[in-house]
Amino acid sequence: MTIPEENGVIPNLKGKRTAMVVCWLLGNGCLLSWNSMLTVQDYYVSLFPRYHTARVFPLMYQPFALGTIAVLAYYEAHLDTRKKNLTGFIIFFIGSLLILLLDIVTSGKGGIGTFIGMCTILASFGVADAFVEGGMVGDLSLMCPEFVQSLLAGMAASGAFTSSLRFITKAAFENSKNGLRKGALMFLAISTFFGLLCILLYAFVFAKIPIVQYYRLKAASEGSKTVLADLAAGGAEAQPTKVAEEDNHQLDRLSNKQLLLQNIDYATDLFLIYVVTLSIFPGFLVEDTGSHSLGSWYALVLIAMYNVWDLVGRYIPLIKSLNLETRKGILIATISRFLFVPAFYFTAKYGEQGWMITLTSFLGLTNGYLTVCVFTAAPKGYKGPEQNALGNLLVLCLLGGIFSGVTLDWMWLIGKGW
Repeated sequence: MTIPEENGVIPNLKGKRTAMVVCWLLGNGCLLSWNSMLTVQDYYVSLFPRYHTARVFPLMYQPFALGTIAVLAYYEAHLDTRKKNLTGFIIFFIGSLLILLLDIVTSGKGGIGTFIGMCTILASFGVADAFVEGGMVGDLSLMCPEFVQSLLAGMAASGAFTSSLRFITKAAFENSKNGLRKGALMFLAISTFFGLLCILLYAFVFAKIPIVQYYRLKAASEGSKTVLADLAAGGAEAQPTKVAEEDNHQLDRLSNKQLLLQNIDYATDLFLIYVVTLSIFPGFLVEDTGSHSLGSWYALVLIAMYNVWDLVGRYIPLIKSLNLETRKGILIATISRFLFVPAFYFTAKYGEQGWMITLTSFLGLTNGYLTVCVFTAAPKGYKGPEQNALGNLLVLCLLGGIFSGVTLDWMWLIGKGW
């Protein structure tokens, strides 16, 4: 992608590939802790057999994510992006470490006290998710679409990575004493290490990449206050004459309400994409798909297939001919995903495991594909501060869809008892 010229000078493109790799790793960090918790659901189901952890854990996580992102999106223009992102990554790191310590201290025993402790930490993960996902998407929305795509692909890669690792740990520890617990502890240790890695990458590497500095300088010249700390951390400074015009730029920018109204279809797309996905994944897949020849591996296979195809779907838009860019086309594709609800119901009731695996794969593929299509198409044609604000608003709609989806997921239990 060619970066627009400014005052007739083509900016330095140095570091674009490095920035994309760092964005991918930071995307992993956004969701690795949470995906680790989802992937070891077989361990937590055995630890808390009466508490429906596959449904309760998301319901503890999402309200805090949604409430926090709503506040952050409202005050976005006045918040320091660097502080937001670092705060989120630090909470992820501390939370992962606390879950690991909680399991060690309790010697892997369940009980209501341990369960409440887990839920409290998961609530903090929701807060961290809002800080990091809103902050990163908003920040990258004022840069080039490839950075947003790399971040989103990294988020999906965390799910594919944890699923692959879960197969390895299950095979290695399945026949050993406390095999489930050993695998879970390994996941938590990796999540803790990766949380620390993301703190270091964002604090000391990302801000110093030349192309990242260019986009942040450009955003600062258009009146953005949110990038100034990152510019200082990267050793760059906004032009004083341009910063002096900041207040005028702020007055000229569109309000959050105007941005939302102009992009209401994109906002609706993200909300509906995740309503459908989270009403099925992971609760329905873990608890309501019945018993098949794969036995205890069945739920793991379903989660893995969703994660792998979600990752594949996030790379498809890189092929220009396969990238869905029309607003009407994205909306039609999004609404058509509601067919997954009856499809999963009848497949679980009458279908073989092969059909369920195929259907789950397609759920992941369409989730990843449409997510990237929306996020890379929406922020075009706006100034830096507006792109940042719109990125935060879109994440708000995404998390709103997730919260609605995990709430609707409980409807599958109607008529089944508790």
